[in-house]
Amino acid sequence: MDRDTFTGRPEDVYAHVHPDDVADVRARVQHAVDTGGIYDAEYRIVLADGSHRWVAARGQVVDGAEGATGHLVGVVHDTTDRALTQQQTQQAAARERLLSRITEELSGTLDADEAAHRLARLVLPAVADWCIVTLVDDDQAAGSRRGLRPAAAEHVDPAMRPVLDGYAQARLGALGDEAIVVRAMRTGRLQLVGTGATAHALTMLTPGPTHEAIRALAPEAMTVLPLPGRTGPVGLMTLANGAGRGPFTPEDLNTARHVAGRAGLVLDNARLFRQQRDLAEGFQRSLLTPPPEPDHLQIVVRYVPAAQAAQVGGDWYDAFMQPSGATLLVIGDVVGHDVQAAAAMGQIRSIVRTLGALDHDGPAAVLRQVEQVMETLQTPILATTVVARLEQTDEERADGLTRLCWSNAGHPPPMAVGSDGSVTALTTAHTDLLLGVDATAPRRESQVHLGRDTVVLFYTDGLVERRDSHLDAGTARLQDTLAQLAGRNLDELCDELLARMLPDAPDDDVALVAVRLHPQDRPRPAEAGPERVPPNVPAD
Repeated sequence: MDRDTFTGRPEDVYAHVHPDDVADVRARVQHAVDTGGIYDAEYRIVLADGSHRWVAARGQVVDGAEGATGHLVGVVHDTTDRALTQQQTQQAAARERLLSRITEELSGTLDADEAAHRLARLVLPAVADWCIVTLVDDDQAAGSRRGLRPAAAEHVDPAMRPVLDGYAQARLGALGDEAIVVRAMRTGRLQLVGTGATAHALTMLTPGPTHEAIRALAPEAMTVLPLPGRTGPVGLMTLANGAGRGPFTPEDLNTARHVAGRAGLVLDNARLFRQQRDLAEGFQRSLLTPPPEPDHLQIVVRYVPAAQAAQVGGDWYDAFMQPSGATLLVIGDVVGHDVQAAAAMGQIRSIVRTLGALDHDGPAAVLRQVEQVMETLQTPILATTVVARLEQTDEERADGLTRLCWSNAGHPPPMAVGSDGSVTALTTAHTDLLLGVDATAPRRESQVHLGRDTVVLFYTDGLVERRDSHLDAGTARLQDTLAQLAGRNLDELCDELLARMLPDAPDDDVALVAVRLHPQDRPRPAEAGPERVPPNVPAD
């Protein structure tokens, strides 16, 4: 019906209204009775075959003759097409909101289990009553149960979550070859049990605890969707409804497909990022050697990789003893990130280490020679670095002083923390160019005498640089934090410094070298480690 009139007793009209809409229609009619006005309502009417149509009604209540019960008189328009279009628009908007949240929340972590938990929570109750997310943990065994592991399980009823979790942990080992989970993994296509899912699941599971769990969960409908990656499924998402919610609608399944596609892409990206980060980090760490333990000097090193794979690689530290007994300290940062930056770091670190071990020139001369070697080898590397040498004459030792001589190629200035808690940035009058720009650029040298119990910190810019703040603000924060940590054990100082300065997910990797000049008029402290005598230098 496009347009029709109606008249009748209210209860006769209400009898044709969809049960979910009766209360609203009654309220509107009663308001018209109370105010003597017109009522407007949009509701569903139930047809003889059990289907329903949407109508928009406008009418009023009129009294019958001689005080008879009032009647409803009005006009109705069929609005089913408009209502369905509006419903589809609302459902599409809700689906897009859900997909946007899934992309945002899953992209916010590189931890696969955390991403799985976020996915399982997000789809409830929008798509199903409960959800299990299973991940492919072994790429070589993908396509079989051997490559799967349960990662997350969520239920709309908190009381049922322990049951669902137990079922999720046990079901993979109890599945038959024709179970929908196995078929979904094997075929890469959605699998659906539209009704009677509990009975169906019992035939697909070996007898035992999983039978008890599935009876308690009592799914009426169940579907399993692969989470597609670039080279195959990265996991599976199992959705189920109880009897109260009933079978999945076509719109439910459409939304589930979109969710699985979006989640699979995000999880696959996260896996690739993790693989690249792990490769770069592993390569990076393999090139960073433990520091020496020279007489009455304690050296502590730290390396923290960036949270994102694309930001890992390029930062390095080095510390070694020269034949004369002096200690050389190096901190550097190759321009760029990823595995290529880590490889470039390995090259330039080796050059600096080799030339620094020759022991006949100071830090500035080392950097000049590094530039010459890089130019000769036509190595297209740009890097900032500080090369520093700690040395001491007999007179300086008698006075309780150690000389720090350094040359800075465009790197953040080292920090010296005095025994009184004062913090000094070891800046220079002129800033030298970073390595790799101009082999003829001047390399200048600075020096300072440091008292015993002084701590000197060398660091890369990831410690102080932030996208949302100025570099000077980060440097000032570093100085304030070092002043607060002055006097701490050197290992504790470095760990606490990183904890306070870095966010949970650092944007850049960070390398540290910290050295404490322990007093020489007393035995070497235990925390400095056993003394190591450099080559070609006789023991005292």
